[in-house]
Amino acid sequence: MRPVHRTVIATVVGIAAAIIVFLNAGPALAHGFSSTVYANITAGDEGHIRTKLGLEYDLLVVSAADYEDDDSLFEAGTAAFDARDPEGQAAALNGHAASVAKYVTERFSVTSRGEACKPTRVGDVTIAQQEGVPYADLLLDWTCPERADEHEVRSGLFPDGETYVKGTKTIVTYEIDGRSGSAALDAGSPSFSTAQAWYERFREFFVLGAEHLLTGIDHILFLLALIAGSRRLREIVLAATSFTLAHSVTFMLAALGLVNVPATVVEPVIALSIAVVAGWHLWGIWRRGDHATELETGGGGHFNLDRAGWIRLGVVFCFGLVHGLGFAGALGIDEAWSWTLLWSLLVFNVGIETVQLTIIAVVFPLLILLRHRAPKIGLWATGVISAGVSLMGLIWFVQRLSGS
Repeated sequence: MRPVHRTVIATVVGIAAAIIVFLNAGPALAHGFSSTVYANITAGDEGHIRTKLGLEYDLLVVSAADYEDDDSLFEAGTAAFDARDPEGQAAALNGHAASVAKYVTERFSVTSRGEACKPTRVGDVTIAQQEGVPYADLLLDWTCPERADEHEVRSGLFPDGETYVKGTKTIVTYEIDGRSGSAALDAGSPSFSTAQAWYERFREFFVLGAEHLLTGIDHILFLLALIAGSRRLREIVLAATSFTLAHSVTFMLAALGLVNVPATVVEPVIALSIAVVAGWHLWGIWRRGDHATELETGGGGHFNLDRAGWIRLGVVFCFGLVHGLGFAGALGIDEAWSWTLLWSLLVFNVGIETVQLTIIAVVFPLLILLRHRAPKIGLWATGVISAGVSLMGLIWFVQRLSGS
């Protein structure tokens, strides 16, 4: 076997192995391997600030119960979770308020010029939905030194060491100390100051956007379906551009609060988009029959999209609009308009696009090489990838419709 063939086949095997990992992982929601905490910080009376924390309900129950060795919280909390009973979920947390508050305040803190602010719990915990997942909303007031003009927020909620999730992000929006903006915290960058430089905040959002696409398995599978179904460079460039324009529009509109579509609608449609785009390529292989290999390899000449190609672009654009809503839902910023917020959102989106273009730049040339060197293997490779991706999309679609 020629060296180039061995290299190409090894590449295809590697891609197939990655697909298998994705398929075996397959969560019902796109972002089930990590969690996101939402923190909104506003000014109160002099010397006081208020934080509204949104924490994933089931994680809060198991983490607080484990931290305080509170078996009754675990039993009541998990029973309410299994019953999908928001009132029961709130009652379980409020009935064990001391355990919940101690867990949270040990891992989330506010300081002012090195001096710790003292937390006070405000009101009962309430239950809301975020990306179709129950979240517990907890209000805390913090008493800080008088005339404090700079605050530092630190979050270590749901750390990797608890083993329940990995890579927890805390998305902070704030309007205090005469400043407003957003910040993204994780284990590598667990704190931020309201005096933080603008470029530090933007760097965090760029990394957050990049990591979000990398950990969003359904978005990656959609991208792989686009790559597998594109036969020439211009085709994948047009498809990727269509997808980017569409999801950028709805991402910005939703993140700024101008569009609001529930996750119960967005998540099933995202899953369906994966199945449709991957299935489109399988249908094309079946329709072309004996000419499929020839068309896959190309043969030079001027390339123009046919009617099916333009329809495919339209479908990709429409599904891109829905994926943008998914990106915005995961970011979860609830903040009044500001230029700082706008730039943070743009940088987050640039992080997404950077990873998307990197995946295309790595995977598409390898598939092109395979199609030219071994046309039949190339056809089988893209067919297998598309079949696996389409099947996974259908599985997720059924799961998300049923709420499982």
